[in-house]
Amino acid sequence: MKLQQVYSLTRKAIDDYHMIQSGDRIAVGISGGKDSLTLLYALQGLRRFYPHPFELCAVTVDLGFDNLKLDKIGELCDTLGVPYHIVNTDIAKIIFEDRRETNPCSLCAKMRKGALNDAMKTSGCNKVAYAHHKDDVVETMMMSLIYEGRFHTFRPVTYLDRTDITVIRPLIYMNEADVIGFVNKYDVPVVKSPCPADGHTKRESVKNLVREINLDAPGVKERMFTAIQSANLDGWQLPTAKKQPQDNNTN
Repeated sequence: MKLQQVYSLTRKAIDDYHMIQSGDRIAVGISGGKDSLTLLYALQGLRRFYPHPFELCAVTVDLGFDNLKLDKIGELCDTLGVPYHIVNTDIAKIIFEDRRETNPCSLCAKMRKGALNDAMKTSGCNKVAYAHHKDDVVETMMMSLIYEGRFHTFRPVTYLDRTDITVIRPLIYMNEADVIGFVNKYDVPVVKSPCPADGHTKRESVKNLVREINLDAPGVKERMFTAIQSANLDGWQLPTAKKQPQDNNTN
């Protein structure tokens, strides 16, 4: 996928769900993976021509794994002209050594988001951009159906009243395959996750399930995404088109 296509899909999501307003200072949560780096490229490029001026910074929450190499991310941020902040934590030690969690993902996510939100407030950011793409939207919905018995997924825009932070997800119109194509085409310096749970989670199982269903019934993932937009899910309703005035001429 070409960079212009990434800009186009990202801007459509931002416009459809009014994700960015003038004067926003947005932190991009950077894990080093393909999704977050694609989002960084997209938002930095959009800054040049988006009608509502906004500021951008990149933040990585270092979980404390010894073999996480962040040098290339720092170099990329310098090249793009985006300020880069690393938040050092002991989250990995707490989860895998102290608590020895058998299902570490939920607690890790909560602690990671807490550290990121604290760093954002210190940096004066009012919004944080997460790199969830279309596949993530559908897989989260499937996880909710399978494990919780409800039709639900995360929203494109979420206001967190406890922290006064707004979460935006500008990649929701991009397929994971599009992201992979982009990082391969532009040789984006992806950093592999050192987490021992990576690839061995419920989400990974659901990802494989959706992939299998989509192979048997091509297009089902797109139809699932359309169902999410069409359902009465909080935050997913697209703005309705303005009604055209009726012609009262009875000639």
